[in-house]
Order: sequence, then C-alpha cells, then structure tokens
Amino acid sequence: MTDSLIDQIRREMLTTQLSTTKKNVGTIVSIADGVALLNGLSGVMYNERIDFGDNIFGVALNLEEDFVGAVVFGDYSSLKAGNRATATGQLLSVPIGKGLIGRVVNALGQPIDGKGNIPHSETYPVEKIAPGIMPRQSVSQPLQTGILAIDAMIPIGRGQRELIIGDRATGKSTIAIDAIINQARINREGLASADPHFRPVYSIYVAIGQKNSTIAHTIKTLADHNALEFAIVVNSSAADNPANQYIAPYAGCAMGEWFMHNGMDALIVYDDLSKHAVAYRQICLILKRPSGREAYPGDVFYLHSKLLERAARLNESNGNGSLTALPIIETQAGDVSAYISTNVISITDGQIFLDTDLFYKGIRPAISIGISVSRVGSAAQIKAFKRVAGKLKLELGQYYELSSFAQFGSDLDAKTQQQLDRGGRIVELFKQAANAPRSLCDQILLLWAIKSGLFDGVAIGEIQEAAKSLVAYFSTAGMSTLQKILEKGELTEEIEKKLLEIANDWQNTWQ
Repeated sequence: MTDSLIDQIRREMLTTQLSTTKKNVGTIVSIADGVALLNGLSGVMYNERIDFGDNIFGVALNLEEDFVGAVVFGDYSSLKAGNRATATGQLLSVPIGKGLIGRVVNALGQPIDGKGNIPHSETYPVEKIAPGIMPRQSVSQPLQTGILAIDAMIPIGRGQRELIIGDRATGKSTIAIDAIINQARINREGLASADPHFRPVYSIYVAIGQKNSTIAHTIKTLADHNALEFAIVVNSSAADNPANQYIAPYAGCAMGEWFMHNGMDALIVYDDLSKHAVAYRQICLILKRPSGREAYPGDVFYLHSKLLERAARLNESNGNGSLTALPIIETQAGDVSAYISTNVISITDGQIFLDTDLFYKGIRPAISIGISVSRVGSAAQIKAFKRVAGKLKLELGQYYELSSFAQFGSDLDAKTQQQLDRGGRIVELFKQAANAPRSLCDQILLLWAIKSGLFDGVAIGEIQEAAKSLVAYFSTAGMSTLQKILEKGELTEEIEKKLLEIANDWQNTWQ
C-alpha cells in the first residue's frame, strides 16, 4: 500500500469521524490575545474548526479534561466570556487553485486586496501529512534564482528546502523576492516559446509578522516586475493576532501543495519563521503549555518540521509536481547556534548565510561561503553550468583565507598574488544589484569568462562594467551560440571555440 493511499485513507477516516461527531455547543470562559478557553465542547477534536459566530472562526489546539483551548482568527474584539462556540465537524481549510494567482490574501485565504471574491471550487486543509519516501523522487531540476553567486555555488533544485539565514537588514528577503521575479521572467519567456516540455513555476510569498508598509513595498516590487501574474501573497502582518501569524505558513503551504499534487511546480517563501515561532510561543504560554529552552514549548521543532517536510518533488506516478521551500530565519548578532536557527538548519537541505560584515563592505548579496551550503549541490545544475562553476566555491574560499593572512604582510609570492587577484575578480563579479536577476545564458557566459581568464587583464574596479559590456556584446554577436548551449545543455569544444572567437572580438573593442 503506497504512502499516498495511506494518506488518503487517513483523511477519509478523519473526515468521517468529524462528520459523525455531534455538533456540540460550548461557551467562552476567557479570551486573551486571540486565545480562547472554552467549556462544554466535549466532542471536539484536535484541529477542528470552531465557529464563534459573526464569521469568526478558531481551531482547537488544547484538549484538556475540563476545558478546550482554541486560537481565534481575525478580529476577536467582539468576543467575550459567556459567548457561544460551536464545533463544526470540519478541519480548518483554505481555498486553492489558479484563481488565487495575482491576489493578496490573509491567513485564511480571504482576499484583502480589494479586487473582489476569489473564484474557487475546492479547499485544502491547512495541516496535512507530508508525502512519504515512496511518492518522492530525487531533486535534479534546477530552480534558477537569477543570483549568480547562488546559482553557481549554492544551487537550488525544484523540491528542495533551502534556508536563508542572517541578521536583520542583510538582504534575506531580497534574495527570495529576486527568485520570485526571476521565475516570473522565465515563465513569460518559456510560455512565449511554446515549448511543450516547459513547466512554469508559481510562487507563494508568505509574510509573517512584518510591518504593513514593508509588505506593501514588497507587493509593489513584485507588481513593478510583472511577477504578480505568477504569484500569490499571503499576508499576516505584525498588526494581526498571533493565531493568524501561526496559521499563515500552513495556509500558504496548502495553496502550494495544490500545484504540486496537480503536476505543476511551485515555490514558497516563508518570511520569516523566527517571527512564526515567537507567535506560537505566545499562544502556547497563554494556553499554559510547559515552556522549555528560551520559553519555547517542547514541540517547536515539530512546528517547523511538519511544515517544511511538505516541500517535495513527487515521482511520475504521483504527478511529477514539486514544491520548493525557501524559509527565512533572522539571527541575532550572527548567532546561528540559537535554538530556532539550529532547529530549522537541521530540517532543511542547506542554508544561505548572509554575513553582516560582508554586507557593510559592499559585497551584496553578502553570502558567507564558509557556512553556506546546498546538500543537493550540482545535481540541480545543467552540465554546462557544472563545467564553468565547478571550482568557484573552492577558489573563493581560498581567496578569503589568503586575504585574511595577506593583510598582515606585504611580501607575497607570485602564485599567492595571482590567487588573490583572481579571487578579488570573482568577488567583484558576484556583486549584484537587488531585483536584477540574470538569465541562465548570461550567468554561463560570465562564469565561462572568469574561468577562461577573460577578465584577468581588467582592473578589479572595472569588472562590473566589463561584465555588463560582455553581456551586451554577446546579446547581439553571440546570442545564437548561447542558445546552442541551452539547447544541448553542455559546453562542447565547438561551442567553446566559437565563444572564444566572439570574446576576443569583444576584448579588442573593450580595450
């Protein structure tokens, strides 16, 4: 019996059990910070939806001997002790489908963008059992972020879970937004090419505990780059109660799972899970759950593991869809050994660590090579990319090691100086402005150029200008050659010879 069949039987049993449960009515004993203590709901089940009337709902989280603890979604200011609460016999669900694309919704999937109701014919429960081992397959299809440093050294594949971690204001959200913008650009180009094998990637951006002004700026950025036509925004701002912030990532995940289960690819960003954990801690402390390290409840690891495990790449017999997760965690003073940080690091398939010192030195994106890793690695790269990016991470790591020693002395041998010069050029090449993702052709071209020593004669301060000039030159004189790389998926001797000819012509114009 397959995992998917077992999962289906479990759902049917739970649905039958819930539907046959007598719809009993209870009363509110007390309510504070979006958490209600209820009396009289003897037949309620864990995660069952509770109706408080006036279109206000909650979910049962604590099932005690005498009382039921429930979180309340939305505006609970009208609720008070003595009000009625009814068990509905249903799991909390959110609307799903392509009707959500281009919309901004709250944690319950209700539209908050003023564009009217969302057409949908189906709902998914916000909490589901993650796919087991058998329905999955290995991650081998690339998901391009458009950020040269990431796609070259820390590649992300469809179905992967890659953590973005770093201090406040170091560019974590920017990386995630760039990935969404780049996927929208790839989607437009792929759909325009009418390639029957092309599959677009739909994005879900979940904002947890952020200021409304920050979320509005993010939505504007996506709209300005025409990325909203392939994206859904789930907003649970800092103004929302902790219950909404707690349920938002699960709601966004359910929306993404619909794409995965229907043979499509989706990308979901959780921005950020440290605020999600804080909201859950707040709920649990009010529910009188015993607290542990840093006052978090004992099941805080399970909180994020049951969410992130739902990201997967399914095999052919299960639809061949995928859900890629980019969770974000904010650290304090670069402390990656904190409780929530280490929890999420152990759940994910790698992490992109953003270093504050690099950020303030102007190296942006400020990716720390020593800590950042992708456990999928080059399996999520095409052959041409593997060939040009193979040793870059090693070279960059050696450069940072040598540069830390070189600052204490001036007498360096020729080989060391050559490594420092080359490393400096790689660092300069990897600098990239926000919301300006590069295409796959441009990335392969630039990596091939640095690997072939094309920029060795260019001053480090002019690398960015030279790279821009090279890309512009190839967009007219060498586009057919670059297209051959994409068609064949690798760099043949013939293609490389042609690249060298065009590059030499460019070098004459540049000099």
